[in-house]
Amino acid sequence: MAYWLVKTEPADGGLLDFQAAGSASLVWDGVRNYQARNFLRAMDLKDEVLLYHASCAEIGVVAQLKVARKPYPDPLQFDPESPYFDASSNQCQPRWTAVDLALVRAFPKVALLTTLKRTPAFEGSSLTRKGSRLSVLPINKDQWRAVMTLAGG
Repeated sequence: MAYWLVKTEPADGGLLDFQAAGSASLVWDGVRNYQARNFLRAMDLKDEVLLYHASCAEIGVVAQLKVARKPYPDPLQFDPESPYFDASSNQCQPRWTAVDLALVRAFPKVALLTTLKRTPAFEGSSLTRKGSRLSVLPINKDQWRAVMTLAGG
């Protein structure tokens, strides 16, 4: 089992969207960074995922998700009407990947980035390092546990 963190803005694939979906999963698509794409490709059904809100008043981890469907070609790359369309991608060799994620639970409180930066488990982490903008990244078991403690999970 692996542990992951996915970043989004609250208004675009955020906690409210997952809560509105209920037990249904949401497509995590539109990732256009090769390293983040490779992390998506490494996800599996047994993996644990944290949902992180960025660009908002309370920046931090807000919920626990699960991988509801193994990685597959991102359908947006083939849609000419999509802002994520990629004319150089094709069905035989898709360039981009999506996964379906489902809400496990919203946390009682936000595990704030300001707190994570002071948490020993996150020392040197790409999440807390200045300038790191990956939307999908692996975390380790100690980091997972730290978030669960901080968020009341």
